[in-house]
Amino acid sequence: PSPSTTRPLTTPARRLAFIMKTITSMVALLPLTAAFTPSSFTARTARHAAARRVTTVPSAVPTMVASAEPAAKPQRRTLPPVLGGLKAGNKKLCVITGASSGLGLSAAREMCEKDDYFVICAVRDVDKMRSEAAAQGMDEKKYAIIECDLASFQSIKDFVFDLKAFKSSRPLDRLVCNAAVYLPKDPLPKYSEDGYEMSMAVNHLGHFLLCNLLIDDMAKSKDARCVIVGSITGNSNTVGGGLVYPRADVGQFQGWVQDNGEGKKIEMIDGKGFFGAKAYKDSKVCNMMTVSELHRRYHDKTGITFSSLYPGCIAETALFREKRQWFRKGFPLFMKYVTGGYVSEQEAGERLAQVIDDDLCKKSGVYWSWNGNAKQVGLYDPKTKTVSGAGGSGGEIFENDQSNQVTDIERAGRMFDLSSKLCGVEWPEFK
Repeated sequence: PSPSTTRPLTTPARRLAFIMKTITSMVALLPLTAAFTPSSFTARTARHAAARRVTTVPSAVPTMVASAEPAAKPQRRTLPPVLGGLKAGNKKLCVITGASSGLGLSAAREMCEKDDYFVICAVRDVDKMRSEAAAQGMDEKKYAIIECDLASFQSIKDFVFDLKAFKSSRPLDRLVCNAAVYLPKDPLPKYSEDGYEMSMAVNHLGHFLLCNLLIDDMAKSKDARCVIVGSITGNSNTVGGGLVYPRADVGQFQGWVQDNGEGKKIEMIDGKGFFGAKAYKDSKVCNMMTVSELHRRYHDKTGITFSSLYPGCIAETALFREKRQWFRKGFPLFMKYVTGGYVSEQEAGERLAQVIDDDLCKKSGVYWSWNGNAKQVGLYDPKTKTVSGAGGSGGEIFENDQSNQVTDIERAGRMFDLSSKLCGVEWPEFK
């Protein structure tokens, strides 16, 4: 207000009222300082989590634009993380899903070691992330933890709501879609909170919704990148994807068009019977198709770099925790000394960090790989006494090609439109 409209504090009563109002406002801000530690970045209460576990699946997929605003604001154990600029400063903001283990944890550690990044760990288990970060020696000033369960559309919307509260008006610079589940031993499918087969829900649909909710925000960044982790298992033109049974095949998405086009309680995307290993591979095809479609539809309009990568076979990752014990012991040796596809978690994390940050990786629509194209078994090098040339340890980064299924523009476009319907979203228009 202008001086002419401001009432002067001419009486003791008015001065006292002004002082009390100021003190009250300052006291109200004090709890916010407690929220500026990674240990307090949990998104909702145990009561809210319990309520979500018993939420019934709606009878129809909504067709309206998805909102990051939660349907109802639950009571929280702590205030939502806000004013993250006090912690992040001028650093680039980088979200990594699945940051509590394996490739995601390794990449998060690598990014935290860079001076110009602040990492937001989007994880299902906040306590586990806090413990792993401490064990890795990650600097608490370089990261925050926000809950995000990719098996729940509501949890993803809650995460975006909390993320925006944390970063305020600052745009998001990096979105890394890494989290995945692999359920090869399951004889019957598990379903997400929203009624979709679990591998497809977590690996593809959850990340698809996340990209939808954040693309408008990322378009405001001067150098935004969206990275979705791919796999050779989804590429039928590789040894791992073409010769190892079962092969990825999304068909014509027959499963997704069943049940009045809702695709719920459908075992497989191609409409066939459940096969856990194939469900994972099919979800990876969708991941790489998503990158291609996002690049085709939005790169020129937004300037966002959309890319995918195969970081090598991390044979000792927790992704294989569902496999039998003999497999978990023998597979790393097989990949290291026979196929040449083995890469450690640390090196894989370094590779993912390269795609996130390296100027070499600014090109959009690329599927990045290292040390050979994984289209043949590696060759033994007597000088180094290692097997190389199959995407494993060592080598230089390069632009790899993808299978005809992934690069089929018509089929990728249909996947994108059907995924939008299953997630209940429309995409923003950019000029």
